[in-house]
Amino acid sequence: MVPCMERCFWAGDDDDYVRYHDEEWGRPVTDDARLFEKLCLEGFQAGLSWLTILKKRPAFRRAFAGFDPASVARFDEADVDRLLNDASIVRHRGKIEATIGNARATLLVQDEFGSLSALLWRFEPEVSARPRHVTEDFVRMTPSSPESSALSKELKRRGFRFVGPTTAYAFMQAMGLVNDHVEGCPARARCERERADL
Repeated sequence: MVPCMERCFWAGDDDDYVRYHDEEWGRPVTDDARLFEKLCLEGFQAGLSWLTILKKRPAFRRAFAGFDPASVARFDEADVDRLLNDASIVRHRGKIEATIGNARATLLVQDEFGSLSALLWRFEPEVSARPRHVTEDFVRMTPSSPESSALSKELKRRGFRFVGPTTAYAFMQAMGLVNDHVEGCPARARCERERADL
C-alpha cells in the first residue's frame, strides 16, 4: 500500500477508501463489466458519499448479477420490486430502473462499437488538455471537464441515465481516462505506466 503521507488528500484513513485509492482509482479499465458497474455505481452515489457506495459494493454486485450487462438487461418489474426490498443496497427506484436501462443501452453500444470500452475511451482527453501538474486545488476545483460534458451528452443521447457531467468526470477519474492522482502520490506514476501500456 502507498505510504499514508504521500497519498492523495481525499483517501483519508478508512481502510476501504485507502485500498480503493491504492489499488483501483485512476488505473485504466477497459473491461466492459467493470466500466458498466462503475457507471451505475456513480449514478447510485449521486447525493451520497462514495464511501457509502464503496462499502455496499459487494451487495450491489450480488443484487445486480455481478453487473453483467446482458443479465441486468433482462431484469423486469419483479426484479425492481426485489431490489427495492433489498436493504443492503441503496433503494431508489429511479436509480434501480436507470441501471436496468443503462444495461440495455450498453448492449446497444456493444452491438455498434464492439464494446462499451470502445465508446467510452473515445472521450479520453488529449494530453495537451490536461494540467502538467495535478494539484489538490485542481482536483478540488474540477467537478467536470469539456470531455466529461461531451461524454455525458453522448451517453444520454444513447439512453443512459444518471450520467451528468460531474458523474461522468468522476467516472473518468476512477476508470483512468484521466489521471488525477496528485503530484507526489506514488499511485500517479503507476497509473501513467498502465495508461501508456494500453
